[in-house]
Amino acid sequence: MGWESPSHWLIVLILLVALFGYKKLPDASRSLGRSLRIFKTEIKGMAEDDKTREGGPQADQPAAIDVPVVQPPAQPAPPAAPPSAPTASD
Repeated sequence: MGWESPSHWLIVLILLVALFGYKKLPDASRSLGRSLRIFKTEIKGMAEDDKTREGGPQADQPAAIDVPVVQPPAQPAPPAAPPSAPTASD
């Protein structure tokens, strides 16, 4: 008499419906399914990262990052001397 018995599952089902109500159970199970799906993809991503880190050809070298070289702006030419104003003696 373990969890394989249908009567045990029926009792668990009745308790769940009594505690949460029949309207909230589908939403709760849908939310649980989404959470498990997200968890599964994250675990799979972590495993792929570990494989890349351990056995990848660039495992010993850091990843190359292309950084554009920015030239400093050219110094502006000094302002030209203003033209001299005519004097009154002319």
